[in-house]
Formats: sequence, structure tokens, C-alpha cells
Amino acid sequence: QLQVVESGGGLVQPGGSLKLSCAASGFTLDYYTIGWFRQAPGKELEGVSCINSSGNRTNYADSVQGRFTISRDNAKNTVYLQMNSLKPEDTAIYYCAAKRVLPVFRQAMCVVWPFDGDHWGQGTQVTVSS
Repeated sequence: QLQVVESGGGLVQPGGSLKLSCAASGFTLDYYTIGWFRQAPGKELEGVSCINSSGNRTNYADSVQGRFTISRDNAKNTVYLQMNSLKPEDTAIYYCAAKRVLPVFRQAMCVVWPFDGDHWGQGTQVTVSS
């Protein structure tokens, strides 16, 4: 079964940090652009960050620019989202998704939103509260 699974969510105080992981199973991430997304209660799904297939280009939503860092380790078939200086408004369910790209587009910049992912995870809850 082809799937991605998120982990690393939890409860953290404002100003704290969390590192989310997105692990793929049943396929390798080498030819996939990966995105992170979140949905807060009562709000629509929004794009947070993405990293291209080659791992040399990243993109971020304005709301997280400078605080979040996306990275990938293809040897571990995993993508990470390091979240620092967390704020209560970062509270949401965080999802990752993988989108297959043609080899010719591996170096292209990714788009945070919209993101037409082929495989979506079930999400991990992040709660920022004192």
C-alpha cells in the first residue's frame, strides 16, 4: 500500500519547537515533491511549505516564513518540518502529501498551494498553548 504517515505532533507552549516527520511506505520519495499543509478548527486547509523532488528548492507560506524549515532525507524516505517559535495560531492538524513529478521537473520550484498531491497522510495534531 502506497502511503505517507505523519508523526511528531503534540502539545507545546508558545515559543516552543516541534519537528514533524512525513514517512513514505510502499514507494520512494525520490521523484516526489512533498508538501506540508494544515487545517485549524473551523478553517480551510492551507499550504504551509513544500520541497521539490531534488531537495534544492523550498517554499513557505508567509505566515511561517522564517520560523519553519522543511527538509528531506531520501535515504530515510522521510521529509521533515522543523517548527520553531510556535504561536497559538499554528494550532492545527498538519498533513503531508506527495506529488509525483516528471524527471525534467525535479529541479523546479514547488508551489505551496494549490497542491495536487497523489498521496495524503492522515494528519498529526499540533497544539500550541500555555
